[in-house]
Amino acid sequence: LTADVAHELRTPLQIIQGNLEGLVDGVYQPTPEHLEATLAETKLLARLVEDLRVLSQAEAGQLPMQWEVIDVSELLNDVATSFSGQAQAAEITLTVDAPGQVSALDTAAAPALRLRGDYGRLEQVLGNLLTNAIRHTPEGGTVTLQGGPGPQGVRLVVADTGEGIAPEDVPYVFDRFWRADRARTHGEGTGSGLGLAIARQLIQAHGGVIAVQSTLGRGTAFTIDLPSAT
Repeated sequence: LTADVAHELRTPLQIIQGNLEGLVDGVYQPTPEHLEATLAETKLLARLVEDLRVLSQAEAGQLPMQWEVIDVSELLNDVATSFSGQAQAAEITLTVDAPGQVSALDTAAAPALRLRGDYGRLEQVLGNLLTNAIRHTPEGGTVTLQGGPGPQGVRLVVADTGEGIAPEDVPYVFDRFWRADRARTHGEGTGSGLGLAIARQLIQAHGGVIAVQSTLGRGTAFTIDLPSAT
């Protein structure tokens, strides 16, 4: 882990140092573009440090949680609303399928489904899964948020019609710093590499489990099983 962290910190630190040295030496002018590029790297560094903090607290069972009864439909719709602009910009259809929703074709919606959890942490998990789904789904594709009864009480699913994950990579998707395309860098929008590791720890903190199924070239589905509110 220490070697992985050192590797991940090195790239943004080198970019920040190089930019600042260039400004001091007069190689670069302190233009808004150069300053914004340096600021972007400091934000990436801060996000990586925060992700490491959350992951270490979750693994140690010391992450503060704010427990409440959560309406599954409300949770999924809130997350979808937050990502609707991102999906629209990517020309991807984002849909929600959850109990308790009323549509023009179904005025007798199923009863609301509820679970007990930390609303913000569950939003974080679903947001991370949605970010990945949108990133890896081509234009014209679909990302779906589903909620319904499951073997533990409640099942949440984030499914996409994207590029999928190679079978040999599927067992490692929840590992720290794992990336399907190891040649990619932070600058290409791959994130810290800790999102899915954090997602697994947060779901485990809720007494649940998270799993993934994927078919290369056809799409990926992340399934979360959580206890329902009693």
